[in-house]
Amino acid sequence: MRVAIAGAGAVGRSIARELLRSDHHVLLIERKADHVDPASVEAAEWIHADACELATLEGAGIESYDVVIAATGDDKANLVLSLLAKTEFGVDRVVARVNDPRNEWLFDASWGVDVAVSTPRMLASLVEEAVSVGDLVRLMTLRQGKANLVEITLPANTPLAGKPVRRITLPRDVALVTILRGGRVIVPEKDDPLEGGDELLFVTTVDVEDELREVLGLSQR
Repeated sequence: MRVAIAGAGAVGRSIARELLRSDHHVLLIERKADHVDPASVEAAEWIHADACELATLEGAGIESYDVVIAATGDDKANLVLSLLAKTEFGVDRVVARVNDPRNEWLFDASWGVDVAVSTPRMLASLVEEAVSVGDLVRLMTLRQGKANLVEITLPANTPLAGKPVRRITLPRDVALVTILRGGRVIVPEKDDPLEGGDELLFVTTVDVEDELREVLGLSQR
């Protein structure tokens, strides 16, 4: 996969290293000269230029990339790049970093953003996930806000203990993705039984989250 990352600060470089470990082709675009350090991510391709300029994106052949990641520390720049990548170059997947949670509402399809990643929101979700048992925690928004990755930890006294997955009738537009149990990651099969303390990861739409809580015997908000 070919991935272009705008912003070669600590965040952009970290993303690049992870992608390179998985054998993806990575391009880093950085406007600030003091952030251009090819030795820090040697396997990546580097361009010293402003990713918000059409000429930069044209010169980089951005239309040939599968994913563009707007990872600068400036929300305005991330939005402009996302819009250009999607509308001018037809990039299939655009991921944008949200620096200020107050701007999160802007990062949607109207600005070319497929996935918005808000570090403050993710950290808050992880805190909630660590302390919440018997409630639904949203971990990530997918598909321009049309679906969420959510986590539910079953309480120790759950009435679902011992019941196989096939006995759980999930609402429409809900998929059970993974069961986390102790140190195990379980891809759920229809005959796998549930246990108290299981962490269940679902992909679901917002409008059926209350139905999901009801099916799992959780209290309503």
